Amino acid sequence: MNLAQIFTDLVFFSFAAILVGSALMTIISRNPVRSALFLVLAFFAATGLWILLEVEFLGLILILVYVGAVMTLFLFVVMTLNIDVEEQRSSFVRYLPFAIVIVAMLVILMVYVISPGHLNPSELTTTGGQPVNYSNTTELGMVLYTDYAYPFELAGILLLVAIIAAISLTFHGKGNNKTQNPDQQILIRREDRIRMVKMQGDKK
Repeated sequence: MNLAQIFTDLVFFSFAAILVGSALMTIISRNPVRSALFLVLAFFAATGLWILLEVEFLGLILILVYVGAVMTLFLFVVMTLNIDVEEQRSSFVRYLPFAIVIVAMLVILMVYVISPGHLNPSELTTTGGQPVNYSNTTELGMVLYTDYAYPFELAGILLLVAIIAAISLTFHGKGNNKTQNPDQQILIRREDRIRMVKMQGDKK
């Protein structure tokens, strides 16, 4: 094993340790703002792993979309809501058995997927560097829109249904809409907007 391979393995395990640690801190942290920040750190660590796997497109998308947009929105919402920490702790204890069951199911599923009968390690080894004109974005698009075209379209339909459901839940009729009337804005008079008030000065 040469020095470059040792360095690559060291960087990989460093990013993996940061990812696992930040994911755990996202769950067990008592402050929701800190949980969101640890989730951002987990995204950065996952980006490092993607880049080590030579999938730069997914790593950049993870930074630009999730860290740059989604997590910024999460932080804004969390800091605005003023979440009750005591109620959050009680909810954590209440749903702990369900969380343990779900985590156990996920662990069993991961062990089943990465078992030798389903994952061949020889297929994961690369024979060398990629050619000059290689693009992982093109390869990802070819797989996504050919082999997984129907699941991709199904995910788009589900997101569209979720958007329509969110709009229908927040829409309360025309009476509560804050609309503007251009005719009234044009025909407004200065007396209706500004009222001049003459105030008496202080007498010395």
